[in-house]
Amino acid sequence: MKKLRKTIIDNLPDGFEETMSYGMIGYVVPHSIYPDGYHCSPELPLPFLSIASQKNFIGLYHMGIYSDEKLLNWFTSEYPKHVKTKLDMGKSCIRFKKPDQIPYELIAELVQKMSVKDWVDKYESAVKR
Repeated sequence: MKKLRKTIIDNLPDGFEETMSYGMIGYVVPHSIYPDGYHCSPELPLPFLSIASQKNFIGLYHMGIYSDEKLLNWFTSEYPKHVKTKLDMGKSCIRFKKPDQIPYELIAELVQKMSVKDWVDKYESAVKR
């Protein structure tokens, strides 16, 4: 988890902040940048990415992948170039069963691909329909 957290922090675009939320390390758009907050609970900042050590895996929850088909397609096509095992993924959760199989370079690229502005624009286009 330490190496994954460091990879994220080292590559996260400016503007996101690290928090603890729902028992996970999270990366959010703070109210100082996006005052509206999360539509489900406006008192909370807009969530973007979280990591958690679950019972049988380390989970990386990336809301950008869930909302951006182009980003999802890029990630799923790049993943086999970095890892020999099959991608284990839900809608926005990427599961790593063994820490030594985490593709840190690929995660670094993924984290860099969406700025705060990109994420807020994508979020607003989905929520304010």
